[in-house]
Amino acid sequence: MRVHLCAVGRLRSGPERDLVSDYLLRFDRTGRGLALGPATEHEVEDKKNAGMAAEAELLARAVPAGAVLVTLDERGRVMSSPDFAAMLAKWRDGGRQDVAFVIGGADGIDPSLRARADASISFGAMVWPHMLVRVMLAEQLYRAASILSGAPYHRV
Repeated sequence: MRVHLCAVGRLRSGPERDLVSDYLLRFDRTGRGLALGPATEHEVEDKKNAGMAAEAELLARAVPAGAVLVTLDERGRVMSSPDFAAMLAKWRDGGRQDVAFVIGGADGIDPSLRARADASISFGAMVWPHMLVRVMLAEQLYRAASILSGAPYHRV
């Protein structure tokens, strides 16, 4: 199952870019034998500053047709890493070819796009900068692949 990270904004060189690249590389290596991956980033920018609705349109175009649509949203479901891994495995085992994780801009995700989501997850009650959410998502993807492979990376 291919994984797509669809995010508002460009992640330029720096510590966040390095972390995302490292964790996605680890995910691709670990997930390959599990039919998970590759992971691809799709970065969109609302150059006209037209707001959340314009960002939602750009994000929707970045999501592959037929993909499971998952929003990263403070109102989403908080879950454990093993639950996240199980969710990915369920979609993979159910024959889904693509899953797209959507990360909004500074104002979040437009309600119209949130309403179309198959799932919504949260990394807790705190609000996180979208660049850090991308890092945390990349790490959780790698952790999920590690859990599913039985590797010792995840410890309870």
